Amino acid sequence: MCKEKSGEKAGWSLFGIATALAAVKVGWILYSKRYIDHNAKLKIILDAEQKIYASETAGKINYFTNSKRKGTPILLVHGLHLYAGLHDMLPVFEAFRNAAPVYAIDLPGFGRSEKGDRPYRVSMYEAAILDFIKNEIGEACHVLCLGNASEYVAMAAAQDERWFRSITMINPTGFHMPGTSTLQGIDRMERMRDLLLSWLKVPLWSLPVYDLFASRARITSFYHKRFAYSSPAELIDLAYTSSHQPGAHFAPIVLMSGKLNVDNVRERFYEKLTVPVLAVYDNDPVTSFDMLPQLVNEHKNWRAFRSRNTKGMPHFEKPGVLFRELDLFWERSK
Repeated sequence: MCKEKSGEKAGWSLFGIATALAAVKVGWILYSKRYIDHNAKLKIILDAEQKIYASETAGKINYFTNSKRKGTPILLVHGLHLYAGLHDMLPVFEAFRNAAPVYAIDLPGFGRSEKGDRPYRVSMYEAAILDFIKNEIGEACHVLCLGNASEYVAMAAAQDERWFRSITMINPTGFHMPGTSTLQGIDRMERMRDLLLSWLKVPLWSLPVYDLFASRARITSFYHKRFAYSSPAELIDLAYTSSHQPGAHFAPIVLMSGKLNVDNVRERFYEKLTVPVLAVYDNDPVTSFDMLPQLVNEHKNWRAFRSRNTKGMPHFEKPGVLFRELDLFWERSK
């Protein structure tokens, strides 16, 4: 009899926990939809021309430019994370705006670019970069990219290097030690990504799930980990407002699922590049550069530069040192 009662109590206890969790989930969904502002007022980012380029493959791409300057154009491509946008590249734009035409773009689904509910795929980002260079800039340029955008830039360059004068990658991804994955393991991982994306895209909780990760506290924590000292309050504000726009969750949830990763990017694309490449790396907390020395030693067009005492955003914290290195690299790449 005692065993029956204890079992019954345990059952009710589990039922109570499940009910409480369900209530919390429903409560957060209601709170997200009713009380979180998804039409945050966008701030002025740059004192420059703001334009929209309508790409046939990638939709409307927002960008800022000082295109009336003379010289070899510079294209700035931000990396992808949950709160990404061209605000992550502002110091580079300001540093070189008086020396050359500079273009800073918001990649599809981020910043002020188009954010519709559509299939976000690696091929879209590759196409967006190459299409923008060919049809909007109109000539070969120096491309500077951040983080995992290096993968998409490498794919675009591998497709048609004529449009790339040089490539600079700040903390590029894809240099971790290779694993021992099998075709069966790769297939299993892809199925898991598809399953996770299917769950994340359920309309009832898709936006509320994103809101959990896009709170001001989470954004502040994200940037604090990438600054050796203190992250700029303005950068956090810009990231928050850009991630609280209609449709701002669609691309990030695809990113969360892992569907925007480029598998074996080092072997498939980095090693195929023949244009001059500069890889800038530092103490980024989530990126490994184990295989970078080997690639630099085996490919003469690759160079590496170590940024000291920075943790992911050297163009914010050590701009003088980094920009001098960029000047020298671009001078040699003419």
